[in-house]
Amino acid sequence: MEVKEIMAEPMAVDKSDTISHALDIMDKKGTRRLLVKHNGQLLGVLTMRNLTKELGTRKKGSKPASSLHVATAISDNFVKVLPDTNVDDVITLMVKNGGVVVVVENEQIVGWVTPNEILKNNNFTGFAGEIMQKSPIIAGPADRVSHVRRIMLDNNIGRVPIIEGDKLVGMITEKDIAKAMRSFRDLVEGSKQESRIRNLIVEDIMKMGVKTVYTNTSTSDAARMMLEENLGGIPVVNLEGHMVGLITRRSIIRGMAE
Repeated sequence: MEVKEIMAEPMAVDKSDTISHALDIMDKKGTRRLLVKHNGQLLGVLTMRNLTKELGTRKKGSKPASSLHVATAISDNFVKVLPDTNVDDVITLMVKNGGVVVVVENEQIVGWVTPNEILKNNNFTGFAGEIMQKSPIIAGPADRVSHVRRIMLDNNIGRVPIIEGDKLVGMITEKDIAKAMRSFRDLVEGSKQESRIRNLIVEDIMKMGVKTVYTNTSTSDAARMMLEENLGGIPVVNLEGHMVGLITRRSIIRGMAE
């Protein structure tokens, strides 16, 4: 199978667009990344992780997201391939580089491949328990959001399960944090932002009622749930209901590569 058979039309913003505008597009389209262009040229990729980092940095002071520009948060984590590139090679590139794959023909962008396209166009074997991340990083509902944000950035992860006692009570993602930081910048007076953000705890913004799969759930069923629910990752529980791992889109792709 060649990449042109599975690629999708990329969504893009201009480097001069505001971060607020980019977040609105991501939210509306249910995507975690956008291509960044200017004058028809590809400059890079804007990811939710970039935005989580940018919106939480003190270097930008108390400026609202509507006055911060996309150009300040661009990543160069992408690889260009030709339309006839084999999908197996694309999977290898995604695992190696961790970014997205941009499909180019005659110097024009004709499509892109994200983990979403890989999950949509493959049949998987095995079970969630075989490819899950064991002992994933966790946090508690009373932890500070600023602390969890730092953990995500330092470990290059997009979500953290929230555990209270030995019970899974929620999930916090980089999108939750980016949206919270945007709200603080837009709504809270500049002089009060830092203290308010410092007092924000995970319980205030985490999602509850988290979807889970079992260790013996097929990888295909887990992938289908991710696509249908637009989830980047799902906690894996044992038959007693205790979380034992985390399966993500990227962990499925790593499993395919191996």
